[in-house]
Formats: sequence, structure tokens, C-alpha cells
Amino acid sequence: MSVIEAIIFGIVQGITEFLPISSTAHIVITQILLGYSFPGFGFEIFLHFASILAVVIYFRQDLVEVIRGFFGYFANRSRYNRTQFFFGLYIIVATGITGVLGMLLEDFVGASLKTPPFIAIALAVTGFFLIVIERFVRYGNRTERDMTFRDSIIVGLGQTLAVIPGISRSGATLITALFAGLSRDTAVRYSFLLSIPVILGSSVLAIGDFRDGAMVSEVGVIALIVSFIVTFIFSWLGIVWLIDFLKKSKLVYFAIYCFAAAIFVYFFLDNSMIIEL
Repeated sequence: MSVIEAIIFGIVQGITEFLPISSTAHIVITQILLGYSFPGFGFEIFLHFASILAVVIYFRQDLVEVIRGFFGYFANRSRYNRTQFFFGLYIIVATGITGVLGMLLEDFVGASLKTPPFIAIALAVTGFFLIVIERFVRYGNRTERDMTFRDSIIVGLGQTLAVIPGISRSGATLITALFAGLSRDTAVRYSFLLSIPVILGSSVLAIGDFRDGAMVSEVGVIALIVSFIVTFIFSWLGIVWLIDFLKKSKLVYFAIYCFAAAIFVYFFLDNSMIIEL
């Protein structure tokens, strides 16, 4: 992989990872346009790890509060510790649901779902539900203090849909969290924090590629370093931008983009291709 390609993949991954527009779909599109195929899952997961590092650093104070309150609840059952304890449980429950169902559904995501037409449909579905949640569902005002296990189950089930190529993980969690009645700020925070255990768990899949040296020899050490740094920088910018954007604007703009991307994928990419994801 050339340095230019590494930069491009880093930018695409970083920008799209946390926006509700499916980073997987955009990585696939980029591969097709550049005529480059990843050597297994390792490189894509490697880029995801850079994105998650940006989340951990950006939300470090939130993470410390949740972890401290979670374990502190066993010694001091204050109202604050109780809120953080159950919020931590809701993250664990949603992650568990996603992990178990994701592994079960992975075998059913066959080659027929890994083609440009299906990815285009999945992008359009994401756009449709972004419009539905924006236009036809009244936003709730419940925060972490008001959350229940029902919320974590709903969001966990929604997040599981991201196993389908073209369905955005961040979009699915945002939509289901807002549908459950959480406030926009709480839904965004919950979505970001949920991404940490989910992506870290999937990172285990990349260990084999590093161990046998296949990914390193195929991609190159310099390209790996460059892509990681670029992904981290643009993931950080994406986090900052999305949080600021959602305070002022609406999800419908992401829906419009998803429809435009779906049209491009369906009409301008080779529909006979089967994408290895």
C-alpha cells in the first residue's frame, strides 16, 4: 500500500466511523475506487482501533466517572454512584447482546449481502430511519439517571444490525436510543461509549494477521503507521464535529447523504462484485 492510499483510507475511516453513514460501506467504496483489496480483516480492524483510541481519549473523563462510580457503588451507594453503576451495566448489557447476536448472525451474512446493490439498499434504509426518527418521533428527555434495562436491550438489538454491510453502527445506536426516549445528548454519549467495547472486542480478530505477519508484509510498516495516525486525527475531528453539529442541526442531513451514497453505489459501482468484508 502506498502512503497516499494509507492517507486516503485513514481519512475515510476517521471521518465516517462515528457519523451515521456506515464506515464499512465507505471503506468498501474506497477499496473499489482505488482498486485495492485489504488482506483479510486485520487492516480494517487496525483502523477501527485508531478510531476507538480517539474516543477513549476524548471521553476519558466520562470513562473515569463511569468506572469509578461503577466500582464505588459497592462501597458507597450514593445517588451519583448508583447512576454510574447502572449506566455501566447498560453498556455491558447492550454490548453483550450485540456480541452474542453478532456472532450468531455473522454466519447468515452471506455473499449475497456483500454486493454493491445490497450495500446501497442498507444505506438507503439507514437514511430512511434517520428521517423517521427526526420527523416522526418526538425526542425524549431522559438522561442516564432515567435509563432502564429496556433501553439497553433496544439499543443492543439495534447495534446488532450493524453486522449487515451498509448499516451504520453509530446510526443504529442513535436511532434506537432516540426511539427509546433518551435525550439527544444522552443518546450520543451512550453511542460513543458503546463503540469502545464493541470495537475492542472485534480487534481480537486482527491478532492472527499481526502474528503471522501477513498484514504487515502486505500493507507495509510505513503505511500502517501513517494510516493509524491519520485515522486517529480524523476520528477526533469527526467526534468533535458530530457533537457540535447535532447541537445545531438535524439528522435529516445525514439521511440525504445516505440516499446520495446509495444512488452512487447502486448505479456507478459494478453490481456483480462480491465484497470481502
